[in-house]
Amino acid sequence: MSQSNQSWGRGQSGPPDLKAVLGSLGGGGSPKGVLGSILLVVVLLVAVWGALTSFYTVQPEERAVVKRFGAVIAITDPGLHFRLPFGIDQVQRVATERVLKQEFGFRSEGTREGGRTAYSPDHFEDESLMLTGDLNMIDVEWVVQYRIADPIKFLYRMREPTRTLRDISESVMRRIVGNMLGSEVLTIGRVEIQRQARVEIQEILDGYDAGIRISTVEMQDVVPPPAVQPAFNEVNEARQERERMINEAQRRVNAEIPNAEGQALRTIAEAEGYATERVNRALGESARFTAVLREYQRVPEVTRARLYLETLNEALPNVGQVLVVQDGQVGPFPLLDVNRGTARATGGQP
Repeated sequence: MSQSNQSWGRGQSGPPDLKAVLGSLGGGGSPKGVLGSILLVVVLLVAVWGALTSFYTVQPEERAVVKRFGAVIAITDPGLHFRLPFGIDQVQRVATERVLKQEFGFRSEGTREGGRTAYSPDHFEDESLMLTGDLNMIDVEWVVQYRIADPIKFLYRMREPTRTLRDISESVMRRIVGNMLGSEVLTIGRVEIQRQARVEIQEILDGYDAGIRISTVEMQDVVPPPAVQPAFNEVNEARQERERMINEAQRRVNAEIPNAEGQALRTIAEAEGYATERVNRALGESARFTAVLREYQRVPEVTRARLYLETLNEALPNVGQVLVVQDGQVGPFPLLDVNRGTARATGGQP
């Protein structure tokens, strides 16, 4: 050990002299010894750097694009991988298995306690305010969820793929909303808007060969602007009242028409039954008359007497009091007391 180091070790309070230390490592204070020490340190640093840059890790939801001198040479799956060190191989990680999203009209700020999403208090009206087909202003907030289907196309086909996705989504949504009535956007048109927007955005991205796959387009809050909110509420109440009256009228139609149809069918059935009865009765009467006529033609006197007696048998019970008298005699004919015969036949008293 050199004298300077010995003096420092015996009680020197300051740091050791760098030249002395290098001299001790290099076998003295000669320039060759100092240069050899520096080269040793450089070699150690290069070895450590090469070891640290010779491998990389890809997470389960990612894929890694490996470039060598700027040219893509491979796409690696999750796990530990090796590469050429010193920056010769460069790695770009792309979250291909993660569902990403773009928010329009609002921004989320993480998750609160209990798993609820926290939203920014700022409102981005330049993104959400739109003009409908009936020239009404409406505030539409929506989310586009997507996945990166091809990492190479996503990285190198377009300069700013996420910005391009935002511009395409906003353009498509404004066009669809602009072709619909404001009442449809607020009520029954949400599902159709979401479906049509997803299809059209995907078609445009496929034309650009962007490597992006749209999962869903979900509309969040669809409300009129605050300045016209009271007027929209009144219009909605009027529409709801109209729908209620239409439904009530339809309910009455559904109740009255079947009843009227049933009544008509019952009347028709009764008329057909009455017509059949009259026809059958007329046929029976005509057959009976024909039979009586044949008998009358065979024995006119007997048939005439039988008809006369049958007629009297049917007519006399409906008469209140019957008196049979003889010319020149006062009072009923004693042998033809019709009332007494009728009373005995009915079980009454004479």
